[in-house]
Amino acid sequence: MIRWLLGPLALLAAPARADWFATPYAGIVFGGASNQYTFNDLDDEFERRVTFGGSIGYRTQGVLGFEVDYSVSPNFFQFTGGTGNFDLFDLNSSVQTLMANVVLAIPIGGSTGAGFQPYVTAGFGTIRTQLRSESDVFDDITSNDSGFNVGAGANVFVATHFGLRADVRYIRGFESLDDEDPIEDNPFFDQPFAQDVFNFWRGSLGLTFRW
Repeated sequence: MIRWLLGPLALLAAPARADWFATPYAGIVFGGASNQYTFNDLDDEFERRVTFGGSIGYRTQGVLGFEVDYSVSPNFFQFTGGTGNFDLFDLNSSVQTLMANVVLAIPIGGSTGAGFQPYVTAGFGTIRTQLRSESDVFDDITSNDSGFNVGAGANVFVATHFGLRADVRYIRGFESLDDEDPIEDNPFFDQPFAQDVFNFWRGSLGLTFRW
């Protein structure tokens, strides 16, 4: 009798389940713009703009939660001339992002076992851009700027602790980039590196671990 009475009370007193997620991923960045430079050549985008990263976070009952996301895109500013693959600038460059996001998901199938979880996400963080001239034409340019990201995706779980994630996000800075005159007294380079807000899209596929 006592066990029968205590059973429901124990369920009511139990804390809400929080699912932790960790997702290493790889993908591409595309559709980027930084004022005078618009990366809209698909050949160059797929060749030059691979991205890698990972995210970790949790969601209560698989619905509402928090996520920290980091990514790095080597050769982001390696401008090329299209199918000829002619380098316009001899640069070693990269873009890194670190974002803290809120995640809202729909755990179809529950938060255990196989299931499908579409989600939307948004948050704020830092966008770090780096440009280095291989031939020392100008000084290294490093910029840490605040920005935001919004996106959507889905986790497809084949078991309680393992699944696949597909994700698309739009990443945008709050302010324009500035090269701070990398080549002193050179009228060709004596101009802003970017007069518009830096932005791009990121698509990725990853493995999600849940516990």
